Amino acid sequence: MASKLKGNIRHSIVYWCFNSAGEMWDIDKTCSVALSLGCESVEVCEPETWPTLKKHGLTCALAPNGMPGAPFVKGLNNPRYHGEVTDAMTRMIDLCHDAEFPSVIGFTGYKWKDAEDPTSGEISLDEGAANCVTALKQLARHAEKQGVNICLEHLNTRDDSHPMKGHPGYQGDDITYVADIVRKVGSPRVKLLFDIYHVQIMNGDVIRHLDECRDVIGHIHTAGNPGRAELDDQQEINFPPIMRKLVEIGYEGFVGHEFIPTRDPLAGLQQAVSLCDV
Repeated sequence: MASKLKGNIRHSIVYWCFNSAGEMWDIDKTCSVALSLGCESVEVCEPETWPTLKKHGLTCALAPNGMPGAPFVKGLNNPRYHGEVTDAMTRMIDLCHDAEFPSVIGFTGYKWKDAEDPTSGEISLDEGAANCVTALKQLARHAEKQGVNICLEHLNTRDDSHPMKGHPGYQGDDITYVADIVRKVGSPRVKLLFDIYHVQIMNGDVIRHLDECRDVIGHIHTAGNPGRAELDDQQEINFPPIMRKLVEIGYEGFVGHEFIPTRDPLAGLQQAVSLCDV
């Protein structure tokens, strides 16, 4: 039987974290866990998993952007990749429209002119932002027609200990910088993915930043810091007042739990959902 939640926070499980965990949950198992905890969504999962989500009565709150490999490397800040990235995101927007799923993730990309070569020279912050705005305005026209959101993510560049704990070289590592890109696009379908873990590392002052970004937030992610582990008493982020701030500012989107388990994944998710159920 599903857990009875208060209903102020719409919980989602980020699939990659638990598909690669010790138990290697498949999509059926992840959906079963989501239902048992009262979560409405399993997210960042590929379209071939979506029929299983539908079978369980779940949504995919945030779809991947369709890029192969590490999708945050080749991004919207670099015209060299605009064709590849916008084609992939357009296809995913169409698939989300057909599936009636709300959002697709987007990334600024790495700051190097050749995204995979740090010796290739850097794209300036101003140029990177302008390039993101150009590409996002193009995508926004299609997203508006299809009724799908694009959520541009801020990532941290400080943690180099693990390829999914931090992303040295990522251009959108300042939350205000990414929020300003979203505002410059000026579309109701282009929003900010506010990842509490990444914001804590790069900017801190999470609650004030939520207030300042309230006009553009489209999705939320959680994880404990340091280490992108469970939301427990071994990490520094105080999640209940952060969740209460989301309720206060009228946020009605999803909160995706995106931590890398260091112990029993189910126990960690139970704790995360309970802690954030304000």
